[in-house]
Amino acid sequence: MTTFDDRERAFETKFAHDEELRFRVIARRNRLLGAWAARLMGLSDAEADAYSKDVIRADFEEAGDEDVIRKLLGDLTAAGVDTDDSKIREAVAHKEAEARRQIMEQINL
Repeated sequence: MTTFDDRERAFETKFAHDEELRFRVIARRNRLLGAWAARLMGLSDAEADAYSKDVIRADFEEAGDEDVIRKLLGDLTAAGVDTDDSKIREAVAHKEAEARRQIMEQINL
């Protein structure tokens, strides 16, 4: 095996690891967003857990964050919560940072 093959394999392994980490961070972020929105809507613990799972599932509708943002905005508005697109996008950014921190803490244990 050549050095080139070793480098290629290492690059592929790193790429796979990075993609798995990204998936875990986004899934955690969506769970945190669901819990945040559930609190704003006044849902019970069981309802909040189910809602968080719905937010995670919503992310599989299309690439990017727009499907999650659209779901949160629609649900919060329907529940009478005073919010807008910019507040939700701000929450997405904050929850993604929190999710990344939590995942990195788990990895470094």
